Amino acid sequence: MTSAPAWLSLDHIRGDLTGQIYRNLRERILLGQLPAGHKLPSTRAFAVSLGIARSTVVEAYDRLKAEGYIETSAGAATRVAALERMRSERQRDDRAPAAEARSDQPSYRGLFRPGVTDVSDFPYAAWSRHLASRSRSLRSHHLGYENPTGIRELRQAILDHISATRGVVAGPEQVMIVPSTRAAIDMLARTMLRRSGRKAAWMEDPGYSAARLLLADAGADIVPVPCDEQGIDVSRAQGLPPALIYVTPSHQYPTGVTLSLPRRLALLEAARRHESLVVEDDYDSDFQYGSRPIAALQGIDRAEVVAYVGTFSKVLAPGLRVAYAVVPRWLVADASEALHRRGVAVSTHIQAALADFINEGRLRAYLRRMNQQYAERMTMMTDMLESRFAGTLAVSGGNGGLQLAAWFRDDSMDDRAFVAKLNASGYGMMPMSGFFIGRPAPGILFGISQAQAAAVEKLAADLKAVLD
Repeated sequence: MTSAPAWLSLDHIRGDLTGQIYRNLRERILLGQLPAGHKLPSTRAFAVSLGIARSTVVEAYDRLKAEGYIETSAGAATRVAALERMRSERQRDDRAPAAEARSDQPSYRGLFRPGVTDVSDFPYAAWSRHLASRSRSLRSHHLGYENPTGIRELRQAILDHISATRGVVAGPEQVMIVPSTRAAIDMLARTMLRRSGRKAAWMEDPGYSAARLLLADAGADIVPVPCDEQGIDVSRAQGLPPALIYVTPSHQYPTGVTLSLPRRLALLEAARRHESLVVEDDYDSDFQYGSRPIAALQGIDRAEVVAYVGTFSKVLAPGLRVAYAVVPRWLVADASEALHRRGVAVSTHIQAALADFINEGRLRAYLRRMNQQYAERMTMMTDMLESRFAGTLAVSGGNGGLQLAAWFRDDSMDDRAFVAKLNASGYGMMPMSGFFIGRPAPGILFGISQAQAAAVEKLAADLKAVLD
């Protein structure tokens, strides 16, 4: 690289050019898109290519060097530092303590990694203003221990948003603020296993691997329930009545299908009959392409058996570390006590700033813009796979979310080996067989947030080379 990368475009109106360069490089380093040892341009060449002062680039490089992202030495090129330790610490921070990564699980980092947002369009300036303002003006009641479930301003702002966009029906006292979806799932699992005295947990098959680990680590016995083109089919569940049922009904992970209305009603009835809690993980349903967001399961729940879980890591940026759970009224006291006991909390000034960000309409505007961009990228990926690899891969989903599933038409394909070959070129795709508890089906799960034209063309060429 002899000049600034093509994906780095600066917003001069927004200002803070040093910060924009720093954040863009940092995020791509953390995502593995700029791997260890990658040569960065000289500060002079970088500045000339962007038409800015060299001191601006020097300051950004100095920040990256001070935090350990890059390495520089006299007379040598600036290169990306080896970040294995940093990445492992970052991954450890992103999950509940009981769900540490298994040593036999590969790490999927790089371009086309599923479930990763494009943070290059994050409204840094607006967010920084809210954060700075709230840091200066926090009230005394925000700084104590009185809010283990989150400050009321944010709980109300979240409720207003998801009531309008997802049809969630609840009061602000039912909203619990947590650092991550994983923290919410862990809290709900442990609370229900203790409260019910049962150990069975039903889960979609295929399903979200991290949730499976969290449930198991909480002490649950996992019961796989088959999914098909209509979503989870609870009529095929076997074994003991569950303490809880984990589902992703609006955009099933990883297949991308939507749970049909008859299946939704059957799920709610099964939970009512067994006195179970349905954990509805609505991880990326703010991103719907060509239609309004699908109404949440929680909104049609009349027996109060659904806990609705959402996150701003998928909507805005992982670094915010803000998620939430909307729990039934009968579970509020137990959930609040669990959060207080485990010390699971989000910084108060971040909560307050996010409440202002939502209330000023910044979130709505950002979602409108990103839905348009992600829709274009999803279409580009879908068109490429269907036009060039229809004989090999069958595409599933594509109507929403940040990932796209494609199944091998040859059931004997070793998708783990295939994906490993692809990922050696800097990708982060995942094999579909890894999401199954029972008999697996081979396929590839693609992330779409970085699917711009040049990257998609390169992926197409690499796919063809591996297939040949």
